[in-house]
Amino acid sequence: MSSFGITGYGAYVPRLRIERSLIADAHKWMAPGLKGQAKGSRAFPSWDEDALTMAVEAGRDALTGSDINGMKALFLASTTFPYADLQGSAIVAGALCAPAGLRSIDNGNSQRAGTSALIQALKAGEPALFIASDAPIAKPASAQELSYGAGAVAFTLGSEAVIAKLIGNASVTDTFVDHFRASGTKYDYFWEERWIRDDGYAKIAPAAIKIALADVGIGIEAISHFVMPSLLRGAAEAVAKSIKFTGSVASGLDNGVGYAGTAHAPLMLANILETAKAGEKILLVGFGQGADALIFEVTSAITALPKRRGVSGAVADALETDSYLRMLSFYDGIELEWGMRAEKPAKTQLTEQYRSSNQIEGFVAGQCVACGTVQFPQLQYCVNCQAPRSQFKQVTLADKPAQVLTTTADWLSYPPAPPLYVGFVQFDNGARLLMEMVDIGPEGIKRGQRLRMVFRIKERDRTRCYNRYFWKSTPIAAA
Repeated sequence: MSSFGITGYGAYVPRLRIERSLIADAHKWMAPGLKGQAKGSRAFPSWDEDALTMAVEAGRDALTGSDINGMKALFLASTTFPYADLQGSAIVAGALCAPAGLRSIDNGNSQRAGTSALIQALKAGEPALFIASDAPIAKPASAQELSYGAGAVAFTLGSEAVIAKLIGNASVTDTFVDHFRASGTKYDYFWEERWIRDDGYAKIAPAAIKIALADVGIGIEAISHFVMPSLLRGAAEAVAKSIKFTGSVASGLDNGVGYAGTAHAPLMLANILETAKAGEKILLVGFGQGADALIFEVTSAITALPKRRGVSGAVADALETDSYLRMLSFYDGIELEWGMRAEKPAKTQLTEQYRSSNQIEGFVAGQCVACGTVQFPQLQYCVNCQAPRSQFKQVTLADKPAQVLTTTADWLSYPPAPPLYVGFVQFDNGARLLMEMVDIGPEGIKRGQRLRMVFRIKERDRTRCYNRYFWKSTPIAAA
């Protein structure tokens, strides 16, 4: 048995990407200075993605080769939860088919919620799934609109086959306000960059690092990788220089991702773990109203970790868009005239949602024991042999291979990202159902194309501000 620590990792980055130059071009009439910062691309979530859907996808990736039934807790960190009073981690647990006895914990309200929650989960010392997911929203024409991105990361924690163990940590708390977002407001308010860099990162982060190194009893020369996210260019390098670190400063994932808020520090850690070698030590820093410093040591078990998408796979799977207005629409930054078809009622029947939660959240079909037919939704009797539902075996379709049987591109219905692609999906286990198909590129989608399932927002009830979640299909190239 190994000491307690990280046993696996997973990541998710929205497929949709936009070149920063397109954003700068849209604002050049009033903010020409943005052009100098408009390098590379950034990710942004589709209209049917949020912190919870991204968390589910990262969690699924992290659970490759693991069983969530052995987990005792699920920690979820974010500053962009869709609800102020409805637990996000409970929704994520349902989509991951977690056992009812799992404890669910939400963490937020600070950019370092990701590292603070990770410390909390590691200190608990019980098998757990840790997820950080964020999609910060920036005011149009701000520097943050270029820098922000979106993404999620997940770690499985346990005592068997540990790939990275926490050998030291420290936290300092300081009411240093670099930015803030008041309750009920949409955008962050930032203070002056030089002050944030010189009086914030440069003073607070080294203080936490010094305590963490002393906790382990090592010097900075023992560290192989320095990981510290920042919206400010050069801040990580400046802190590394001030602590006399001469090793590898981790990539900030600026190109293809952008700053993913509270998820960014653990996301960068997962990126390092993809290439880290046994014996290497990683220093991870989270900043926000103080700082967290975590020191991990990579073990030899990392070489036996089952293959997964990880950060590199998620970043490589990009779908470029040439429309800044598309991104602005998905962030509700522009109000469009969708016509009367958009006026349909979207109220969710919460009683029926609860009664069918196993099928809706976990995408659980029923397999008839008598004849083997797999059916979704689960009716009272088998559609093939009329055997009673009590004889059905429960089978989740979320991870089952599938392909396109038929497809239609509908320009008449109201989808926030037209056209609406729908069609019959044929699962390899025999199940067949009509599904929405998302993240379709300009080449469209064809019969026989391989698909995977993704957890998304099915419909937004804008009157009551409630999201109804379900599963959709997407081309396997998006896997």
